[in-house]
Amino acid sequence: MATLRAIRRRIASVKKTQQITRAMQMVAAAKFRKAQEAIILARPYAYKMREVISSLASRAELDLHPLLARRPGKNTEVVIVTSDRGLCAGFNSNILRTASRFMENVRAEGKRVSLTLIGKKARDYHRRRRVGARAVHIDIFDELTYHTASLIVDDIVALFSEGETDELYFVYNEFKTAMQQDVVVERVLPFEPVEKQEGPVIDYIYEPSEAVVLDDLLEKHIKVQVYRILLESSASEHAARMTAMDAATNNADDMIAFLTLRYNKARQETITNELLDIVGGAEALR
Repeated sequence: MATLRAIRRRIASVKKTQQITRAMQMVAAAKFRKAQEAIILARPYAYKMREVISSLASRAELDLHPLLARRPGKNTEVVIVTSDRGLCAGFNSNILRTASRFMENVRAEGKRVSLTLIGKKARDYHRRRRVGARAVHIDIFDELTYHTASLIVDDIVALFSEGETDELYFVYNEFKTAMQQDVVVERVLPFEPVEKQEGPVIDYIYEPSEAVVLDDLLEKHIKVQVYRILLESSASEHAARMTAMDAATNNADDMIAFLTLRYNKARQETITNELLDIVGGAEALR
């Protein structure tokens, strides 16, 4: 009976866990649809902005704006974007593993690396390893807005403009589909001007001036790209959690079926043993 009672308790426990995973799956699915719509709407504008800025930077004098400066890469700023919560399979571990390898390669080139961490998982990971971070941003994905990206960019742009960092890389999960998210290491600064094409060169008339236009567009471009990166990460997180919770719910079904079969076998064995005891006692009384 003790075995039957233990199996019943195990089945009840798995069913409660399954209710939790199913509820988390439904919540993640609702958030995922919203995040997916946001990134699909943001991508065309962000990609076109990047194309325009790259073209503009290829025609402009590189000393017109500090963000166009190309310096020997001695200091590298790495921004690692993770989630604030877990239970999303390998979403965070894949990012942290890729970021660690990337930073090892950068240090092997003799460069100094400083960190900006976004998300509690990145903060906790480096805190456990006693790795310091220049800046930490947490709890930004619940109410993710363009203003949030602007605050992060203002801090980073100041570093680059003042010469304290020469390169800026983001490590994040790029959303592909609900089942696929790819870890990407993307350089945001310095800009990569497009290669000059053959044929007549198209020039522009800048009003009020080339420097003023660049000053306005370059920072806006970085904010748009960082906002897109945060949206990519948000959509990827919810997709990963939805998939993970769906798998957990299905695994709970399999576990319940296995435990139910085990319970029935144990119950049948108990009944058989009791019948044998009754038959044996009856035979002994004859």
